[in-house]
Amino acid sequence: MQFELTEEHLLIRQAARDFAQTELKPGVIERDEHQKFPAEQVKKLGELGFLGMMVSPQYGGSGMDAISYSIVMEELSKVDASTSVVVSVNNSLVCYGLEKYGTEAQKQKFLVPLAQGEKIGAFCLSEPEAGSDATSQHTTAIDMGDHYLLNGTKNWITNGSTASTYIVMAQTDASKKHRGINALIVEKGMEGFTVGPKENKLGIRGSDTHSLMFTDVKVPKENRIGEDGFGFKFAMATLEGGRIGIASQALGIASGAYELSVQYAKERKAFGKTLADLQAIQFKLADMATEIEAARLLCYRAAWLKDNGLPYAQAASMAKLFASETAMRTTVEAVQIHGGYGFVKEYHVERLMRDAKITQIYEGTSEIQRIVISREVLK
Repeated sequence: MQFELTEEHLLIRQAARDFAQTELKPGVIERDEHQKFPAEQVKKLGELGFLGMMVSPQYGGSGMDAISYSIVMEELSKVDASTSVVVSVNNSLVCYGLEKYGTEAQKQKFLVPLAQGEKIGAFCLSEPEAGSDATSQHTTAIDMGDHYLLNGTKNWITNGSTASTYIVMAQTDASKKHRGINALIVEKGMEGFTVGPKENKLGIRGSDTHSLMFTDVKVPKENRIGEDGFGFKFAMATLEGGRIGIASQALGIASGAYELSVQYAKERKAFGKTLADLQAIQFKLADMATEIEAARLLCYRAAWLKDNGLPYAQAASMAKLFASETAMRTTVEAVQIHGGYGFVKEYHVERLMRDAKITQIYEGTSEIQRIVISREVLK
């Protein structure tokens, strides 16, 4: 076993850490309060190659491994999870799926600008009546010969209004159930495609979350990913990798809250001592540090399995489950350690606590992760 990061990994971590501190932190409270999308910061991340991290240089990507991706997600998420989720969706759910399953023409037209950060992608699976039950797709894509006629609504779509390229799951043959679902590439500006109002959310408020409506949208047949009926398998395969990204995001939120708590405990005085001298606080920090380290190892293991072409579905679900639960526990304790100061925006931890909650919900709830894990262990 090798537990040391490579020199390249350390350099990538430092680059991501520097970016988070210099580019993300200065305006993060304001962006959260005003639900402002971090457009300038995302543009710079694209220039650094962080929006197509694992894409081959042949298609404009950085050609990095999944461990590098996990490291970057943690460092960005320590400061601003609203920005890191853009990185996660573009890398895991859009670029990965296009590179692995798309045609050469699709890669040239859509993947290259996405990997280079010139455009942003969105992954459209959830619906008003299809959240955890992803097989229950009510959005339809009727086969019209040379194109599909797309109708329906998608909910909770990250990058909803800022994306240019949308991968949409839709039902073509209801009699085949999940085997009748297709994955279609929809472009912004297609007639009949409209973006609904921005969601007013508890956390990751800078993230651009919208409902999308499709009314008789004509999608060319060449925009279908894979064979007819491949859509559900495509969605599940991309979500496996996406869970590594969200697990790493949760890890970062927890790490950020922990680091702020250690710093505050060393500075704040009570009863004639610093908080760090009080055993009650020491024990909280010890538990936080232990769970965060365990979550980090789970994230790295899932990423390592993916990098080595080994099955990683169970490992990714374990990482996502444990890291998201750790993020929630750690951020709640971070607010407690900060006391009254933890309840105000200036000290950041209340925002991290709000941001942590979504990691237990999106890209598969904690309950769904337990189903995935239990199925694997019972095989």
